[in-house]
Amino acid sequence: MSLELVVDVREQGVWLALLRDGKLIEIQEQQVETDFAVGDIYLGKVRKVVPSLNAAFVDVGFEKDAFLHYLDLGPQFASLNKFTKDTLKGNQNVADLLYFKSEKDIDKDGKITDVLSASANILVQVAKEPISNKGPRLCSELTLAGRYLVLVPFSDKISISQKIKNSEERSRLKELMENIKPKNFGVIIRTVAENKKIELLDQDLKNLTNKWKEMHSNLRNSAPPKRVLGEINKTTSILRDLLNADFTNIHVNNKEVADDVSAYVADIAPGREKIVKHHGDQVNVFEKFGINKQIKMLFGKKVPLASGGYLIIEHTEAMHVVDVNSGNRKGAEGQESNALATNVEAAEEIARVLQLRDMGGIIVIDFIDMHTRENNKILHEKLKHFMQSDRAKHNVLAPSKFGVVEITRQRVRPETDIKTSEVCPTCKGTGEVQASILYAEEIENKVKYLMTENSEKKIILKVHPYLASYFTAGLPSRQWKWFLRHKKWVKIEEVTSYHLLEYNFTNEKNKVLSL
Repeated sequence: MSLELVVDVREQGVWLALLRDGKLIEIQEQQVETDFAVGDIYLGKVRKVVPSLNAAFVDVGFEKDAFLHYLDLGPQFASLNKFTKDTLKGNQNVADLLYFKSEKDIDKDGKITDVLSASANILVQVAKEPISNKGPRLCSELTLAGRYLVLVPFSDKISISQKIKNSEERSRLKELMENIKPKNFGVIIRTVAENKKIELLDQDLKNLTNKWKEMHSNLRNSAPPKRVLGEINKTTSILRDLLNADFTNIHVNNKEVADDVSAYVADIAPGREKIVKHHGDQVNVFEKFGINKQIKMLFGKKVPLASGGYLIIEHTEAMHVVDVNSGNRKGAEGQESNALATNVEAAEEIARVLQLRDMGGIIVIDFIDMHTRENNKILHEKLKHFMQSDRAKHNVLAPSKFGVVEITRQRVRPETDIKTSEVCPTCKGTGEVQASILYAEEIENKVKYLMTENSEKKIILKVHPYLASYFTAGLPSRQWKWFLRHKKWVKIEEVTSYHLLEYNFTNEKNKVLSL
């Protein structure tokens, strides 16, 4: 298995695509200004305490108040609240908690009115980004995530990832953390820390304590609402969470960003910075790696399967519904075997689509009916296996007697929704064609003009793949006829992100030629 990260830097922001063995499994957009991202820490002001919900609404600067439930305050809320108040008053001049006197843990079955009141200043962390018409969801159990460790202020507990199975390694890591962690800070040891040297873990711990100091510095003399610590950008957060031996390449189409990513990789994984490669080609980086094509295939209502089957995906207010269809799949094994093969193939694609679109909440899947219990059990085990690589918390229920499978998946960020439908370029969506336009003839006329009136040495025609086939098919093709007639070659590039009748002429520097 190989992992590749493709970074497309645009004027409006940065697009990130994660590929596993060439298949798109995750795509994210990082806008120029990204507020209220998961992990951001804010100084907020309590707007309203609602005893019936055992929760409070907090102003963190978003257009809608953020939601904070009592259970999300965390056991050490009293200590955090004291630290916040003392810092704002100037009584807590250092970020170090060595001499900080911790408060008693709050009652896990307590009431929000016992610990919070309206207009109080409170330090909170974004647990879920704003979704639909809802504001962010908050928590007050602050955590600072690093490459190998997660730092938990006001706690002395050391937790180890359950994926680290070796008992000797678990003991080594726990003993090591007990010796180097600062007082009044808890630590969660991540899976990637397994078998790592003490120098790497110690450096990661120092980086996290420095982030805590930065947060404390920003908190002093602050007035709510204010962001006091921002999470690192999505490019480096993906690298922080995923970078391992399976990563083969990181392609970046911007030299400055490529240098930043290379420096970050060198910091968290010394010696691996060579996998960062600057993509300086004229061809769009998403086009070169087939990402645009995969987006159009995977973000529509109908998602095709390699065997000829397809998925129909519907989004409702309450849940997501997926219908599995065999389509024109052919097989000689019998109806039951064909149904199992199609369902297993669909299960793998569904697991990928859920992660790719970041679909959360309840997902209901209507698989093709199978009559044997053994086949339903195989399908359930396969679906759970395909979902293992999903970082979001999820639960997969066994197929019901109607062949329906229910999945619950953690919703942290808004669902990624990329429109793949296109407005007809001829009628502009009206349904009425006013005049027939011979686009191929129009393009040929412009080629003739550029050949005779333009001094550019190299001309590139960028068109949709269908039009590209029209100009390059046959012997001699229209492209060759242009060359024989004008003694100048016109390079034709297929651009899958273009709509059917969209085209552009550019020079070798990718500058659009005016006509």
